[in-house]
Amino acid sequence: MVELAVFEKEPNAVEITVDDIIRDGFSNKPKFKTFVAEELDGTIVGMALFYERYSTWKGKTLHLEDLMVTEAKRGIGAGKKLYTSIMKYAQENSFKRVAWEVLDWNVNAIEFYKNTGATVYDQWRVCHMNEQSLTQFCNENI
Repeated sequence: MVELAVFEKEPNAVEITVDDIIRDGFSNKPKFKTFVAEELDGTIVGMALFYERYSTWKGKTLHLEDLMVTEAKRGIGAGKKLYTSIMKYAQENSFKRVAWEVLDWNVNAIEFYKNTGATVYDQWRVCHMNEQSLTQFCNENI
């Protein structure tokens, strides 16, 4: 996660802990699922984290939150296998759409996604409200 944050030029943005991940992903009601890419010795070299969403237009959809391969292992096909696993999972489980975001400067990823048939929308803007802004907004609008 830290390596991904560094790659995305947000090295201090990771707030979540290993305990959070264990609780949220491996409890009786997991909030997300993951696929991992491993070497023969079991070393994890990549991961894809996703979760179910619902669209008022499409119905059941998946959100691909993160797809990453550790820098030393990029170019060996692990990312494509993870991506393919997500798409096959979505198809086999009758999801109507898989959605994700990609940074505009990540040209390699954008080209990869386009080459797989994905549509990369330039006109949509991603909106986030962080915890501090959420607290401030709610305190001002009670």
